[in-house]
Amino acid sequence: MSVVMKFIGRLKIIRALGPLLALATLLAPVPSWAWWNQDWSFRKQIVIDTSAQGADIQSAQANVPVLVRLHEGVFRFEDAGAGGADLRFVAEDDKTPLKYHIEKFDAVFNLAFVWVQLPAIKAGGATTLWMYYGNPKAADGSDMRATYDPDQVLVYHFAERGTPAQDATGYVNHSRSTVAFEDAALIGSGARFSAGSSLLVPDSPSLAFGPGATLTWQAWIHPDNADGVIYSHRDGGAAFIIGLAGGSPYVSVIGTDGAIRRTPTTQPLGAKGWHHLAVAASAERITLYVDGKAGPELAGPLPAMGGGATVGADPQNPASPTFTGLLDELQISRTARDPAWFRVAALNQGPSDPLVQYGADEQLSSWGSGYVGVILSSVTVDGWVIIALLGVMALVSWAVMFNKSRQVLSAVRANRSFLELFRSVASDFSALSHQLAGGSFGSNIDEPRRRLIQQAPLFRMFTTGITELRQRIAGDSSGQAGKAMYLSTQSIEAIRAELDQSLVQESQALNRSMVLLTIAISGGPFLGLLGTVIGVMITFAAVALAGDVNVNAIAPGIAAALVATVAGLGVAIPALFGYNYLLTRIKDTTVQMQVFVDAFITRMAESYKEPRALRALAAED
Repeated sequence: MSVVMKFIGRLKIIRALGPLLALATLLAPVPSWAWWNQDWSFRKQIVIDTSAQGADIQSAQANVPVLVRLHEGVFRFEDAGAGGADLRFVAEDDKTPLKYHIEKFDAVFNLAFVWVQLPAIKAGGATTLWMYYGNPKAADGSDMRATYDPDQVLVYHFAERGTPAQDATGYVNHSRSTVAFEDAALIGSGARFSAGSSLLVPDSPSLAFGPGATLTWQAWIHPDNADGVIYSHRDGGAAFIIGLAGGSPYVSVIGTDGAIRRTPTTQPLGAKGWHHLAVAASAERITLYVDGKAGPELAGPLPAMGGGATVGADPQNPASPTFTGLLDELQISRTARDPAWFRVAALNQGPSDPLVQYGADEQLSSWGSGYVGVILSSVTVDGWVIIALLGVMALVSWAVMFNKSRQVLSAVRANRSFLELFRSVASDFSALSHQLAGGSFGSNIDEPRRRLIQQAPLFRMFTTGITELRQRIAGDSSGQAGKAMYLSTQSIEAIRAELDQSLVQESQALNRSMVLLTIAISGGPFLGLLGTVIGVMITFAAVALAGDVNVNAIAPGIAAALVATVAGLGVAIPALFGYNYLLTRIKDTTVQMQVFVDAFITRMAESYKEPRALRALAAED
């Protein structure tokens, strides 16, 4: 039974402190509900917009490597790890990590190029991903090979310097020669081709294709002249050639039978600009794409050819002009990509990217970061003084609420136990007092219960009444043995007065320190308001001295000033809840003590008041 009572008492204490705990929970910093990993402090939402207002892509795509350009306008390089090692990309569900690799990360000039593989791009809508950063302990998470699907057999970023171009795919088709590199290319660095220079693509099984095989070739070019062979793939008499003639791109195919097919002349490319060229070959046709748009076609498939090719020249035809200019992002895959694929590549990788939209940077909430950190760092000295005073006031009020809750709940529990025993005794107050004082116990009083009852305010009032009763009975007996002992009306009223005095003392003990809660309730908001007013005055005074009204400059100061008001309310609200709860329980206990005084006097009068006949007889004597 005692265990159950203790448990109930603890529940009541928790209930009494419930408002305080709830407020503390609300004030504590709470991280975002959808934060992939708490070790990363920052994230940015990135939207792939294929709607009519964006890139206007009306065909869904799968496993697309999307270029994410980062610069100081969209990314805070100072918050990222060295070399971008802590960059992570997460899918729209904010749970699934995406494969990516960094082509370039320059924290000096605030520029980075990152390739992220998206499992799917929606048609005519928005595909969302999250970029996380801000974890200095994170290891490099980029995975260049996994960024591309198995059909991609060659990708040259031309990000190397002084070494042959390296293949970014898992097929490791590294170049067998070196060309000059240019830093100011379209995507990072690019390959610089001049007269007589070329790049050798290795003879690899992954680059060979049989008759009627599917193929996709694409690259960005910035030509310096109007004529030149950009890509030459020959095997015996068969050939697959991409070049410029009079500024117009073309595709030339020579079959194993020696038949030559060449696309008709198209609109020449603009001079001194970047252009996306692509060729998609299927079993039925070969299509040339310029800047993401389908151009002329050749009927029929590609001839069977082994691996090995040359970029920038045609070694087997020395008379053909060589390509001069810049070339970037050479890619070959052994599948015919969808027309929308080329549109995505041309728009996403081009100088103006309407596909990728960047959201605002978000920061994991904590006391020292995010909006909370900005506000707290803007609080002035006078504001901290007010907040410190409010903090002391809050601690005092919480201590009062905790101690008074224990005191009141203990008094209620002890009074309840005492009343159960008091009601079970008819009028033998002396026997009850003797038992509660530690004499011979009845069968219904054990030692733990006796100790509990002795803590009850009603027990102390009962003890006062018994003491007064014994003194008056002893005085009336006058030492005459066997004479009945009765109390006069005056004695009963005197005992009532002593009980009323004891009731007042017990009520005062229960209400002691409650005034501190009323001070917190009424004084907390006013102190907070004082801090707010002073803070706002200082903010506007600073604006007046600067002579410049800038919302971004004054907003943190005003927000910091309002922190004092929040602190004042944070002191007053829990104190108000606790005060009302405690006041109600104290009033209930006081009423219970008043009722006990009436019950005690009534029982005492029934047992000890002198009858009229006896008073009359005494008067005759």
